[in-house]
Amino acid sequence: MSADHGSIEADHARHVPVLLAEVLAALQPAAGKTFIDGTFGAGGYTTALLNAGADVIAIDRDPDAIATGQTLVERAAGRLRLVQDVFSNLDAHAGLAGGDGLVDGIVLDVGVSSMQLDQAERGFSFRGDGPLDMRMAQSGNTAADVVNTYKTTDLIRIFGILGEEKQSSRIARMIEQRRAVQPFERTRDLANAIETLVGRNPKVKIHPATRCFQGLRIFVNDELGELAKALFAAERVLKPGGVLAVVSFHSLEDRIVKRFLADRSTQSGGSRHLPAVNLQTLTFERPAPAVSPSEAEEDTNPRARSARLRSARRTDADPRPADFSLFGLPRLPDIQVERDR
Repeated sequence: MSADHGSIEADHARHVPVLLAEVLAALQPAAGKTFIDGTFGAGGYTTALLNAGADVIAIDRDPDAIATGQTLVERAAGRLRLVQDVFSNLDAHAGLAGGDGLVDGIVLDVGVSSMQLDQAERGFSFRGDGPLDMRMAQSGNTAADVVNTYKTTDLIRIFGILGEEKQSSRIARMIEQRRAVQPFERTRDLANAIETLVGRNPKVKIHPATRCFQGLRIFVNDELGELAKALFAAERVLKPGGVLAVVSFHSLEDRIVKRFLADRSTQSGGSRHLPAVNLQTLTFERPAPAVSPSEAEEDTNPRARSARLRSARRTDADPRPADFSLFGLPRLPDIQVERDR
């Protein structure tokens, strides 16, 4: 399909995709190619891929993103298929473009979207007061359910492991005592309670509740598990020569991507004096060097400051079985189980 459809504008002009030029340089979109955007959000990457002439299968678990993306679907005139689902199921939708069900590239912008953060009623941020929700799919247990019903030991792990919060024990015990009197229902209520307990260090820029909110959000949406599953799904549906590009925003996500690509692109070390035993099939070429935003992008887009892009090209080898042990994912409670009820 040719690229003479004219420039297509995203539905949310305020949304600036992080590392957009670098993602496009890795994917090399063009007419006749098909890509999966596993994290549609406000449509920034999808729009750029469409404007390069490519076809796109876009996925988002958030019904708001699907609803607001319908205008872009219409503008794309048949070159965009927009699906509501978790991106771990991306291989179930690769066949929407027809052909052999394989695609030329996949982009994942991992984590919460700017659109979700900017809406106080979604409960992802305490910059504006809203319900303690944080559900990307707007279904299942909320962050309030977790805070008000989960065991203290579970909260310690959620805050400590997923939020990387050093004072997770103190904060979890405070929550246990306070919720017995008055449950947490609002974002600022929880943020203020944490700030009152921990205090503010003038040398630390971030709010003392930031890491706990990160841990809750990652847990409520099973973000690490979803990412691990999506990487295996990408391996299954990329054509030989197809490119996987993942933009992550903190060390937990980046570590998962780095371990996956290392496992799929290099042989484990062994003695050079012994014959090779149980050599693994290499399903990706050696990854490109990780890319961080330029100072100019960080100045114009504060969200980009912690971003990192990792990308690699698929070989023609058959996909390998999914082995989640390589990620070292933490053992956490089930999000669907309310632990203290």
